[in-house]
Amino acid sequence: MAYGNTTLAKGSDGNEVVELQMRLAGFRGTVPDGDFGPGTELQVVKFQQDYMKRDAPDGVVDAATFAAIEQLAADQPIDFGSLACPCTRCEGFGQGRFKDEYRTGKPHIEAYHLYEYPGVHKMLLWAVRALKFYLPQYNFVISSGYRCAENNKMKNRTSTNHHGKAIDLDVPLGPGEDRRDDMRRCDEIRGLLVERSAAQVGWSAADRKSLEPANIAPTWIHYDVRSYRRKYLADGYFCVSSEQLDRPSA
Repeated sequence: MAYGNTTLAKGSDGNEVVELQMRLAGFRGTVPDGDFGPGTELQVVKFQQDYMKRDAPDGVVDAATFAAIEQLAADQPIDFGSLACPCTRCEGFGQGRFKDEYRTGKPHIEAYHLYEYPGVHKMLLWAVRALKFYLPQYNFVISSGYRCAENNKMKNRTSTNHHGKAIDLDVPLGPGEDRRDDMRRCDEIRGLLVERSAAQVGWSAADRKSLEPANIAPTWIHYDVRSYRRKYLADGYFCVSSEQLDRPSA
């Protein structure tokens, strides 16, 4: 069955559950393993409780829950122009180069993987939608999205997180605010992402969305999926447009 055409509940499995897990990435989300177990049930309960305002959330994805997920997407569009690489040498999301190649002298782990993934990871973008829902008082902007290998050369940069696995978010300063206000706000946002979205500060645990700590990102939010295992970094999890982000995979 195609995603959205049948009720999903604990015990369901398959591609429809993968699609659900991606869309609820910001509601206690972890990884899209296709298994509707207790973790996915908790995702649905939190979505029904927080977004749908149900007094008695049941963890069952019925027609109303599917519709509410689509409404979240409509309410929180993603600006792919802000995500695109600014290098002017690629088409915005790398050239698909360097798969299974790693920085010289470094361990063969994702932190040093040179692959230019074909877009930005969908889990990140759905998680950003949830963040914007939870904190509507802040005007989030994407300060850094995709940065391909050519852009790295231009900037004398070696990090590969932004080859599709990371985005940076910023909240512009308001009237009378200063750096200390910015730092306090970023601490608040990181705390919410840990509590509401099951993110971690740092990269110690596998298969968790990660945040750079305050000593690295004091006045912005760096959000990435580099701790995911390779099976959750398959090309199909990446997108370059709103249509790809919101359309269920075949």
